Amino acid sequence: MAVQCWADILKSSKKTALIHDGKRKIHYLFTDGKEMAEEYDLNTDELIVRKWRSKSPLGAEGPWQIEVGEPFPTTVGTLESEVIKENCSNPVFLRKDTKTSFQWRVRNLPYPSDVYNLSVEPAERCCIIRTSNKKYFKKFNIPDLDRNLLPLDSSALSFTHANNTLIVTYKKPKEVLTLEHELLRELKKLKGTNEGDVDCKTQ
Repeated sequence: MAVQCWADILKSSKKTALIHDGKRKIHYLFTDGKEMAEEYDLNTDELIVRKWRSKSPLGAEGPWQIEVGEPFPTTVGTLESEVIKENCSNPVFLRKDTKTSFQWRVRNLPYPSDVYNLSVEPAERCCIIRTSNKKYFKKFNIPDLDRNLLPLDSSALSFTHANNTLIVTYKKPKEVLTLEHELLRELKKLKGTNEGDVDCKTQ
């Protein structure tokens, strides 16, 4: 029922589709004023980007917050959020999903595989990455599970390490896979425009 609730929110949102540069770009406007934008690869249907934006208490447009995909490059529009910039050798944490898994990459982690420890904290609804050498610690949640009110499962969590990058994988539960499959089927029915200025109706 919880999954259906998020599915209903998606279904009732106002959607606009744009086909551009080999990507299917979808903009969602929700009844509470929040916006979500997604980009899918046209060939593989994999999600490349998901970002969120909400209005400030005074009604101004807030900055986009990346949930899935590469961080924004430094441009004039993002200078405000780039005033304090991390050293380029510091670990970089980002999410890049596959069709069957949620996946996070932590770049610039040169330590061997046996240093890393991953755990799930059900009470805090988060996953934690620790290193035995105390060099890296990261606590992160999985918004997709939170939106669908699904429990965290430690057996779904795994990791690999190669080329100074830690790749953390969480196998998507069947409820999420079903929802994503149904959503993608609906998104493919939207009439994509080149300008993205046509309001697209949903079923």
